[in-house]
Amino acid sequence: MAKNRELPGHILVLRLSAMGDAAMLPHALRAFKDAYPQVKVTVASRPAFEPFFRDTDTDFLPVDLKNRHRGIKGIIKLSDDIINMGIDALADEHDVLRSIILRTLLRMRGVKVAVIDKQRREKKRLARLHAAGAPFLKHTVIRYCDTLRKLGFEFPDPKPAVKKHRPDPLSDGTAATKVGFAPFSAHQGKTCPEPLRSQITELLSKRFDRVYIHSGGGSEADFAREMEQRYPNVTAVFGKTKGLGEEMDLISNLDCMISMDSMAMHIASLTATPVVSLWGATHPVFGFFGYGCDKEGMVRVGLDCSPCSVYGNKKCIYGDYRCLSSIKAEDVMEKVEKLMTHSTQTI
Repeated sequence: MAKNRELPGHILVLRLSAMGDAAMLPHALRAFKDAYPQVKVTVASRPAFEPFFRDTDTDFLPVDLKNRHRGIKGIIKLSDDIINMGIDALADEHDVLRSIILRTLLRMRGVKVAVIDKQRREKKRLARLHAAGAPFLKHTVIRYCDTLRKLGFEFPDPKPAVKKHRPDPLSDGTAATKVGFAPFSAHQGKTCPEPLRSQITELLSKRFDRVYIHSGGGSEADFAREMEQRYPNVTAVFGKTKGLGEEMDLISNLDCMISMDSMAMHIASLTATPVVSLWGATHPVFGFFGYGCDKEGMVRVGLDCSPCSVYGNKKCIYGDYRCLSSIKAEDVMEKVEKLMTHSTQTI
């Protein structure tokens, strides 16, 4: 591939949140660096997200939104930090008010800027029409790639991630079939309800050697610990792994991840772990499906009222989130069995 001498030599790629969106960015960076290994890339994101980018051959700029980079003065300091690094191009993969101000400051100082097209109108229209049968919008990963292409680069879309050996932080040294279950999300429209999540946990514990419940703190951790006490082969992950890096290592050693439309699905896609994903208020049509994941792993009840939300933050018009409560635990298990069999046959 011919390389244009006028192409940027050092790109800052900006994506500050949310965690699941940041977890999709490494796919695009991997494809870019395969085509342009000589171009320096620095990722600017929240410090906690750095483990996502450890295999992308990129540098990392932690953006401290609570202290140094907080508010307007903080954005000005961030622009100074970026200029001092010798950046000559910005790929704004976020396109929110903070990044708009930042890219304006950088443009004024001669930095070339490209901005992601989030297809916001198209997403809202599909949610309003409950258009589950509509053609899928462009995947977020491909839109990340397109932003880099706006800077003048040409490269193919990423291939799915490949499995890499990583140490298992919770291994007991015995051979076992391991599955993970991540029933939670930031929004109720993407959270596995009770009693469904208890039913799924029970069936997983009966079928597989080790079951890991992934959660945040508070009531989520309480549920995971309750399942851990109820079933001897279930482990509550919260507090047992050191940060995001070790949780990624754990997920990379699973035979299957059962996840909502959430961060766990995207981490699994980064580590080439098969995913069974449960969908309620949202839908893969919006372009948020785990990149490279098998669509056969998708579990969804086709209701006329869904999808109703792009991000799962919209209140259910019926108040019961029937799009999720109507899912049957047995159907989830059938998908897990089928996907794991298929994964074993293709390895």
